[in-house]
Amino acid sequence: MSWTATARYGLEPAPGGLAFVQDLLNTLSAGKPRKPDLLQTPEDARAWLGQALRSWSDVTHRAAPGIELTGEDVEGLRGFRHDLFESLHGRSGDPATEPGPAASVLTLPTALRLDEHGVVHAEPRGTGWRQVASLALTEVYQAQCTDTLRRLKSCRNPRCLSAFYDRSRNNSGVWHDVHVCGNAANLRNYRARKRADTGRP
Repeated sequence: MSWTATARYGLEPAPGGLAFVQDLLNTLSAGKPRKPDLLQTPEDARAWLGQALRSWSDVTHRAAPGIELTGEDVEGLRGFRHDLFESLHGRSGDPATEPGPAASVLTLPTALRLDEHGVVHAEPRGTGWRQVASLALTEVYQAQCTDTLRRLKSCRNPRCLSAFYDRSRNNSGVWHDVHVCGNAANLRNYRARKRADTGRP
């Protein structure tokens, strides 16, 4: 199992199917130094999606849907990723971070299936990017129900913004890596305070 977008930032994946959402967010060009956008071209997007669906199937023990992406689908998927990121970043609780514009309202088809063990499963519907978005929002909804979605965050460092799963006991993490982004931010803040104390610009 390999969440390629998340692994390139040296991050542990979120538990279960929420890792699919995290990996989709981490296709964005982010990190220090900046990594390439994995949804930049249809070929890149198909390669990412194929691997992500295999990993999703591994962690959920369910058959991955077959999803075909066209060039137009990739543009739609990037738009959905943007809205999903703005929703996540707007929940970061960081007063220094200005959330972006509100995500557009999006309604996507999903089917509920009762299996032979009496367990209800939500299954994504639609085609192309809408089916990817349906799968992602299904996982977001399930994470809301188990109160784990609040632990999926974007790094407070505006030069990074990678999506990480906060495993701290009190859910207080704000950096994807405190040594990489936290120390750099603390040093910048310290220098700014020193300049203010001495009256230098």
